[in-house]
Amino acid sequence: MARGLTGVVRKRTDGGTGVHPVWSRDFALFFVARAVARLGDTMLPVALAAGLLQHGHGAGAVGLAMAATAAAFAGFVVFGGVIADRFSTRRLMIGADLVRLGTQALAAALFFSGHVVLWEICAIGFVNGVAGAVFQPGVASTTPRLATDVQGANGAIRIAESAAQLAGPAFAGLLVGLASPGGVFAAHAATYAVSALCLLLLRLPPLTAGSAPVPSTFRADLVEGWREFRARTWLWGVIAVWCLYMLTVWGPTLPLVATEVVQRHGPGAYGLVNSALGAGTVVGGLLALRLRPRRMLRAGAIALFAFVGFPATVGLGLDVPAMAAGAAVAGAGMSFWSVMWATTVQTQVPPDVLNRIHAYDVAGSLAMMPVGQALAGPSAAALGAGHVLVVAGAMSLVVAAVLLCVRPIRDLERADAPTAGSRPAREPDRACPAGADPRPD
Repeated sequence: MARGLTGVVRKRTDGGTGVHPVWSRDFALFFVARAVARLGDTMLPVALAAGLLQHGHGAGAVGLAMAATAAAFAGFVVFGGVIADRFSTRRLMIGADLVRLGTQALAAALFFSGHVVLWEICAIGFVNGVAGAVFQPGVASTTPRLATDVQGANGAIRIAESAAQLAGPAFAGLLVGLASPGGVFAAHAATYAVSALCLLLLRLPPLTAGSAPVPSTFRADLVEGWREFRARTWLWGVIAVWCLYMLTVWGPTLPLVATEVVQRHGPGAYGLVNSALGAGTVVGGLLALRLRPRRMLRAGAIALFAFVGFPATVGLGLDVPAMAAGAAVAGAGMSFWSVMWATTVQTQVPPDVLNRIHAYDVAGSLAMMPVGQALAGPSAAALGAGHVLVVAGAMSLVVAAVLLCVRPIRDLERADAPTAGSRPAREPDRACPAGADPRPD
């Protein structure tokens, strides 16, 4: 895949220095780490749904297990952003991967032994969420440090993650059928080991003087991050709208689609639907590599209208091919939006506060997700899972429309470089230049 994408993104060089906008040894390692980790993450819903249903639990239990991870992640990611701006992001990400390697290995042992207690699965999910909160902020700042073409880099990573999503659920369904849900958790643990190894081999270029953090207190860093976040209407405007999206669309969609498809058609069908979602996100990523809209958030919001196909087709009780088609269209729209949004944040925000801004972005985006997941079971019991999913599809259209109605979001023009400092060309085996941040990454 990397070789094929290189032909797309290697059309320009960085200021004549010979450094390509996207591909390098270090970016390739980061690319593999993200793809493999995503492969494991897309296997997890299949394992949770099949495993918990197999042990007598219902949609509410699946929603609670997912909500435990989401709540911990959303609750701690802001602190993870401050930590990432104060310490080595690479080491923090490696540590987080190793923690999740251990927790998923423990979950595999529980499912293999047949001793599955809901609170234990939720506790493991909570620890995973905390580890993810430490890991995620570093992702935002790593991409622009490794590539000058930030949109191209985000598009390439999105395609890799999408390809993983294409293969992950199908592989998980196969493992469930041949072995047990415990086999999926064991495979998930192995993906974190591969990710940690790739990050261990990765070397980040030093931060420039303009983007190196100035020593301050933890509280001061937290306040500064909030001040920078609040100063950008387009940023907090999207997050405010996204809270509605997580509560009414994504939160209930993830557990209810899993349980509805597994119960009606089996784990294999759910794997197929999720693979179709992954195929769609590959298409969206390819479009994001090719298209360079002047107003990225406007283009991304228009693409979001396509997401209605994922929850609506399942909620209406359509057959598996129709659900797969709806998922593919939804994946393309969501993928294109994701690249537009990530690139906007990474190029509009100064590098010295990017980790904290990204943390506030993620925390706000996911704040209502665990609520939506936790309410999925009770809502389905009261109204029927199909009705809840149809409402989720309708709300996805409302959210896209609201994004287009907010002028600072709709009219924000693209910026092709960070607003403070820039990524210097890496100089291997040389002393750290004067004024640079000497932290080993």
